[in-house]
Amino acid sequence: MPTLKSVVLAILALTSASAFAADALPDAIAAPGESVVLSVHAEGAQVYECKAGTDGKLAWAFREPIATLFADGKTIGRHYAGPNWELADSSAVGGKATGNAPGATAADIPWLKLDVTARRGSGVLTPVTTVQRINTHGGKLDGACDKAGEFRSAPYSAEYVFLKKG
Repeated sequence: MPTLKSVVLAILALTSASAFAADALPDAIAAPGESVVLSVHAEGAQVYECKAGTDGKLAWAFREPIATLFADGKTIGRHYAGPNWELADSSAVGGKATGNAPGATAADIPWLKLDVTARRGSGVLTPVTTVQRINTHGGKLDGACDKAGEFRSAPYSAEYVFLKKG
């Protein structure tokens, strides 16, 4: 009998596979003419810091992501501040957001398109030119903060799709 985890992973695989069709993605994060190098599932947290805004009021400000990357149910890498993605084969890319689209609910962080701006190591991520964050769940932090310098994290999951030109 399948476990709940295996059923959830199967559903996520089907969901993310169907999202690869160019017409299924919002235009703001589409990458026409690029092909998939790797698609991974991420589980982790979006970390926020309590800071004074331009109006002087304290508010939660995004600080960094911390997530584990999975493929076929196995840990294959990590995602962290930069933003950076690093695989167990030591290949890594860093990126800069160039497009976004709203998540499915108000609690979901946006879907993103990121252009690769840095590469390290040699491996699966070496040819990657674009990263898409899709199928986000959670990650937004709401509510007031009352102590500058305080940190809080909001659990999230997403699919990261690594693409190359051509």
